[in-house]
Amino acid sequence: MEEQQHDLVVIGSGPGGYVAAIRAAQLGLDVACIEKVPELGGTCLRVGCIPSKALLEASERYHEAKTSFKKIGIKVQGVELDLQGMLRHKDRTVKGLTAGVAYLFDKNKVRRYQGHGRIEGPGTVIVDGDERARIRARHIVIATGSEVAGLPGVEMDGDRIGGSTEALSYPEVPGHLVVIGAGYIGLELGSVWRRLGSKVTVLEYLDRILPGMDLETAKLAQKTFKKQGLKFELGARVTGARVEGDSEENKHCIVEVDGKDPIACDRVLLAVGRRPYTDDLGLESVGIELDGRGRIPVDGHFRAADGVFAIGDVIAGPMLAHKAEDEGIACVEGIACGYGHVNYEAIPGVVYTHPEIASVGKTEEQLKEAGTEYRKGKFPFAANGRAKALGQTEGQVKILADAATDRVLGVHVIGPRAGDLIAEVTVAIEFGASSEDIARSSHAHPTLAEVVKEAALAVDGRAIHN
Repeated sequence: MEEQQHDLVVIGSGPGGYVAAIRAAQLGLDVACIEKVPELGGTCLRVGCIPSKALLEASERYHEAKTSFKKIGIKVQGVELDLQGMLRHKDRTVKGLTAGVAYLFDKNKVRRYQGHGRIEGPGTVIVDGDERARIRARHIVIATGSEVAGLPGVEMDGDRIGGSTEALSYPEVPGHLVVIGAGYIGLELGSVWRRLGSKVTVLEYLDRILPGMDLETAKLAQKTFKKQGLKFELGARVTGARVEGDSEENKHCIVEVDGKDPIACDRVLLAVGRRPYTDDLGLESVGIELDGRGRIPVDGHFRAADGVFAIGDVIAGPMLAHKAEDEGIACVEGIACGYGHVNYEAIPGVVYTHPEIASVGKTEEQLKEAGTEYRKGKFPFAANGRAKALGQTEGQVKILADAATDRVLGVHVIGPRAGDLIAEVTVAIEFGASSEDIARSSHAHPTLAEVVKEAALAVDGRAIHN
């Protein structure tokens, strides 16, 4: 077995891993990255964030061409779905970006090993796969991400009943798709297939959609999705799902729900969450014990054991690609320079449905639970000139500010391009800005960003256009 020496080795090439590797190389370290599959970029790039957004965008344009163009004076005839062409567009997008990560590794002289990385005691990692090697390194960063969480009784076959990976590549539009879980992934992919012609039923165990998000915003989202044709069954405890039929022609799925009649459908998307991927990493060889949720405990510097660090989905916090990236940079800057920082109060989250939903900071429910006195400002997109010109007037911006200091504590947006609008208020929270700071900053006219300014004005009861 080949033996190699590096300053730092990263296990996993997802958003956290590859960003950590590149930043460490920029800081002058000799860096290696281990990835078990041929393509770099991890779940997010290969079978998650990027391909799902390609399908969301393509399906939205298709739906607009069929239903909305005539409203703005564009006549179209014979609009047809080319599903295989849409899937090829998704695959081209992914291929270009994975090649981009490989280029960045070459540019920054990051050594890539293909295979499964396993820690074998302090300072040693074994690569087992197409390439076999023993790597000695002073620092090891675990960035192995997460995988689809299962559900008791749901028999995933990787085809008719599967997770997000399968839902990105259905060979035909399902007649009836059942989505188990009303979180980010379930709503995004459910929206894709609804726009392409599926009947979509969303089953959620809780009495609301988008668990953890601001409740008022989630309720507005549910009303919008119902108008788009998604059917919701809340308080639904799924006890089983299976495939029936002995040939491809008569195969179908049966979903069992406690206290209700079984649901027959064509395909099932299981989207109840993800679990940290920590299988066969050799954690016990360096004394690491997982917490009750299968995560790697770390200190404020992402250290899990002497010389071993962990970032991203394998540690506590939201399972978001940009959170993993920020942690990767902070982790290796701490290793190389002695200091790295992530402000967890300023990590935005975006649901890329139509309209988009975006949040950063505290929800109203969290502020009430903590006993924090706050003021609230809201402004609707229906009163915004740019939104009217776009023909996308559903939704609002809501800003929550400390009652005593006016410091922005949380912002929740549902509406057109919410994922872009959230960046401004994320920076505001990062810099400790007040709602008055946002309100007194000039916002170009006519833009959607004016809704943010008006919501900030509304905190003090002085919105102009509503």
